[in-house]
Amino acid sequence: MKLLQAKGICKRFYSTCALSNVDFDLEEGEVLALAGENGAGKSTMMNVLLGIHHPDEGTMTLAGEPYNPKGPHDALEKGISMIHQELRLVPSMTVADNVWIGRVKRFSSGGIYFPERCVEATKKLFEEYGIEVNPKEKVANLSVAQMQMVEIARAISYDSKIVIMDEPTSALSDKEVEVLYKIIRQLSSRGKSIIFISHKLEEVFEIADRVTIFRDGHMISTQKVSDITMNDLINGIAGREVKDLYPKEDVPRGEKVLEVRGLRKAGQYQDISFEVHAGEVLGLCGLVGAGRTEIMNGIYGIDPIDGGEILLDGKKIVNRTPRQALNNGIAMVTEDRLRRGVVLKMNVRMNMTLAYFYKICKASFINMRREEKDTAEMIKTLHVKTAGPEMPIWSLSGGNQQKVMVGRALLTKPKVLILDEPTRGVDVGAKSEIYEYCNQLAKEGIAIILISSDLPEVMGMSDRLLVIREGKIIGRHDRGEATAEELMAEMFGLSSTTQKREDLSK
Repeated sequence: MKLLQAKGICKRFYSTCALSNVDFDLEEGEVLALAGENGAGKSTMMNVLLGIHHPDEGTMTLAGEPYNPKGPHDALEKGISMIHQELRLVPSMTVADNVWIGRVKRFSSGGIYFPERCVEATKKLFEEYGIEVNPKEKVANLSVAQMQMVEIARAISYDSKIVIMDEPTSALSDKEVEVLYKIIRQLSSRGKSIIFISHKLEEVFEIADRVTIFRDGHMISTQKVSDITMNDLINGIAGREVKDLYPKEDVPRGEKVLEVRGLRKAGQYQDISFEVHAGEVLGLCGLVGAGRTEIMNGIYGIDPIDGGEILLDGKKIVNRTPRQALNNGIAMVTEDRLRRGVVLKMNVRMNMTLAYFYKICKASFINMRREEKDTAEMIKTLHVKTAGPEMPIWSLSGGNQQKVMVGRALLTKPKVLILDEPTRGVDVGAKSEIYEYCNQLAKEGIAIILISSDLPEVMGMSDRLLVIREGKIIGRHDRGEATAEELMAEMFGLSSTTQKREDLSK
């Protein structure tokens, strides 16, 4: 039975046509994957379903009845909830209060709120779906992955007919992804329908029944997952043949640019020592929470180190703040795009140039001509899909916001560029563009540190690999020296010998 149907949906923003005559349907109890490049129209279509945007043309029905939501609250009331790609939690509140935000009356008696009732309800929900997060913990103290699990719990707590999941696994470990898959299967078995948006295409084949491809605001096709191959899906998304997902080029290694010696931070990492050379891509892999991001935050001055040394071109430097790091020639694209990346109230131009104002200011006056020129060039170079530099940053898709963050870092002309999950929430075509640009930066002599939870990505794009576990470097490998299985064994604390012995015993 068709639970949801949309016909002839059109939506325009200024001169941009975000959706053009889109037909779309969802079966009861189905897991439907949406695939497409950033800016293809997936998120816009979901925002139409939620009532955030109202279509310029077209009609929708829900359970056979006309459906025209006035806003997200109205959509919730009618049975549609969403897990957003960008976290929308209140850091100062507890996990339990975030899960039931706006619905605490159910835990009140005589006008008095009883938080222990809220905690108990959260515990019950978490136990039912296998979510391992402390309901009493403040959200501000959680990792990005834990926050994502809280977002998931909040969405399913509404007991909606349809749950929209926008990049729900982007910050999750393999273990947490399995928990999510279990949740999806539970919901589907109860007749709930899931709309699953992901740029990790292997997930489409793992969890979805059908897949709908969007491209340039058009719905290209809807097919059963069992009827297509990975290459079919990739080429359908890109509208062209994509031959090499990881186009790493060999670049001669130059002089040592960055060296760290004995870095430590109480409770996070210890005895971290490594070096990066000009033209080299150094990859960091490890499980979520292993300490990869924390180490880079220490080097960049977001969370200063307790001890150790950082040397740039052989000279000792101190980065107590990101501003000092930028002045010293180190730039970073952080994994937390919403909290430490984009400024939603600013436009594309201001977000792009935010980190290098000090370079284009004289006597408190900004060189506007240079700012506009540099922004236009970076938008063109990184293929940012936007109607113009004055467009609000929130109007861009997540992947295009990510490109703006990369552009911001590059405008500072760094000697060292730290990329923490640079392709999180980015489509296959945009990933390839970012990788190609990494090759270009390496040719220009920039030293790159790449952190990625996507093992094939970090293996495919790195000259050397460091394996991080529990705040320590426990493996060092040259390109092609270790297999994915060997790296995973190190990440989980198993020696490759132990892993082989276990495999033989099965």
